[in-house]
Amino acid sequence: MARLTTVFLLLLLPISPLARKAHAQAPDFDTLFARALELQQAGDTLGAIDTYKTALSIKPDRVDALSNLGAAYVRLGQYDDAIAQYETALKVDSTNSTVRLNLALAYYKSARPGQAIPQLKRVLSENPDAKSAYLVLADCYLQTGQDQEVIAILKPREALFGEDLAFAYLLGTALLHTNNGADGQKYVDRVFGAGESAEGHLLMGLAYLGQRDYPSAKEELARAVKLNPRLPTVHSAYGRALLGLADQEGADREFHAELEHNVNDFEANLQLGNTRKNAQKYDEASA
Repeated sequence: MARLTTVFLLLLLPISPLARKAHAQAPDFDTLFARALELQQAGDTLGAIDTYKTALSIKPDRVDALSNLGAAYVRLGQYDDAIAQYETALKVDSTNSTVRLNLALAYYKSARPGQAIPQLKRVLSENPDAKSAYLVLADCYLQTGQDQEVIAILKPREALFGEDLAFAYLLGTALLHTNNGADGQKYVDRVFGAGESAEGHLLMGLAYLGQRDYPSAKEELARAVKLNPRLPTVHSAYGRALLGLADQEGADREFHAELEHNVNDFEANLQLGNTRKNAQKYDEASA
């Protein structure tokens, strides 16, 4: 009984002045947010993440902290975590175009163009002058085989982009995919005019594919692969050239290489599906 009384009395002891001072000096949201931003800008991504989380435990609905935390996760390649932060931020402020664009980019960078597309379309409906959003949306369309959509959003906006090489590459690629060689050629020339590049050789390879000149296409696309093996659609285009030369094994190798970098590539999925179907491997074809 005496022990219980002692414990009870200890619980009733007043907080010391030193303890009260420490409690009063606990960092507030603004201090934590400023520190997290400082860490993020200095490259300490893990430290920034921990500090943003602590700040958000105080104010969980701060859009700027949620968005910055999402950006930190993107820096680490943790796209699902980033997407969760951006989606939470948009529940607080659904009109924030910057956060929505960042959400779209997280989907785009994690090879989910189909999920990026509706977010980018909404960004552009609210901000029709967002040049970068047009290019990312065009690339999402290109990766998912929607060439006419690429042409529809880019061609009327040529004045907005001027001599932008990314614009020329995306529009030129879509035009060549649709066998519109006359229009596509001027964009090919623009890209080549900037010097040798994987993009230029890819465009030339697509032009030759449109003419069914498979040997020339193979030469151009082999050069493109050598210069930049991670360039979207380059392996699938090379695979098409090899397929035209009856090199089924080589074509399959290139289609698989494309899917290692871009699991959504339309051409690679289509061609590998057809190959598996013809070999009566129906489960593999369905996948």
